[in-house]
Amino acid sequence: MKEVKLRMKENMKYEVIKELVDHNGNKKRAAEKLNLSLRQINRLILVYKEKGKSGFVHGNRSRKPVKTLDLSFSNNIILLYTNKYQDFNFCHFKDYLEEKENIYVSYSFIYNTLTKNGIYSPRIRKATKRKLAKQKLEKEKKLKNKTEEEIEIIVNHEISLEDSHPRGEKPRYFGEIIEMDGSIHLWFGVVKVCLHLAVDKATNTIVGGYFDKQETLKGYYNVLHQILINYGIPFSFTTDNRTVFNYMSLNRDKRTAEKDVLTQFGYACKQLGIDLKTTSVSQAKGLIERDNGTFQGRLINELKLEGINSIDKANDYLINVFIPKFNNKFAIDYKKFDSVFEVSPSLDKINYILAVLSPRKIDNGNSIKYKHKYYQPYLNGELKCFLPKTEVLVINAFNGDLLVTIDEKVYQLKELIRNQKVSPNIDINEEIISKEKKKYIPPMT
Repeated sequence: MKEVKLRMKENMKYEVIKELVDHNGNKKRAAEKLNLSLRQINRLILVYKEKGKSGFVHGNRSRKPVKTLDLSFSNNIILLYTNKYQDFNFCHFKDYLEEKENIYVSYSFIYNTLTKNGIYSPRIRKATKRKLAKQKLEKEKKLKNKTEEEIEIIVNHEISLEDSHPRGEKPRYFGEIIEMDGSIHLWFGVVKVCLHLAVDKATNTIVGGYFDKQETLKGYYNVLHQILINYGIPFSFTTDNRTVFNYMSLNRDKRTAEKDVLTQFGYACKQLGIDLKTTSVSQAKGLIERDNGTFQGRLINELKLEGINSIDKANDYLINVFIPKFNNKFAIDYKKFDSVFEVSPSLDKINYILAVLSPRKIDNGNSIKYKHKYYQPYLNGELKCFLPKTEVLVINAFNGDLLVTIDEKVYQLKELIRNQKVSPNIDINEEIISKEKKKYIPPMT
């Protein structure tokens, strides 16, 4: 005969009704004890007489709810995560199930389905980390002969220490503080590249992003260019102490006038009136550090899913697809905030403010060597000659145009090619010999 197992409340009903029937007890007292009406007591008496103990088992025991999804549905989600969306955090995975797979399930269903099968999110919470660490230590028998209090101290200390970050206040205005940082990671392909990122601290809005091979001035110039074009001139930047932003690694008392100079990025910020603050404490710019982690958890998987393996395609996807989608999901609407962004200068001014300046000297052939090529200075289409060893400053504009300043004047640089593409004596076709367009030369200021 099959053994009948009752739960606590079911067993209480059974015991009271059994006592009532066997000893002809008081129904009102039984009703008071079980907090039921006399009608329900009479019904339970009939159930006891007809079915005995088994009649007190709830009717829905072992019955699946109507809304329960089929087991194959759960298996499909497990296969999708392990084969296609591996390393996605569960919230990101849920978004892509709806967007790409037309599967609409709750976050709790995804969480329960995957964790029951030993699959944990790469962004699991601290409490879950502590629980898993405790299970791991118990399995390795490192907690043998330890009290519960000692175990909690060990587990909590090991996990919470590495994840602790002090909380800070957010600024009031949009554009008041822009945090910038570079994250070198295996974002796509097989070679690590650097993601240059900028975020507004007040609204969590990503205001610029750019991939480059290393953490470079070019990368941060491209981020600044996006900010100037899309939003305007911000009030301040907060960055780390890299030489792109700050040359000074000496103590303050050892600094000299010769060494106390601006970096090229610092000079561009000064021209635009942007306050540049640097710090070596990562917690001082905790928002950009956190966003780098979120990008690593989401962007890597999306680039992999899209089959992107080049910097140009990655930048296109980052700027036109990922950042707008990221801001729409995580950022606060910056239009609801008062803004301290100032109106940007013209495109021509931006082009020459975000320039790379390099000192050079004129050689014996009246040429300047720059990036393994030779150039000569021209003014209004005429070649200008200077004494050898004359010091000059090459200006590489943001759009790639090359100029040079010599004795407080600005000249255009033309490349001295090894062999001419067209001969003026032999190639007389007017379509081949075309006049070069006059290039804009900015004033010395």
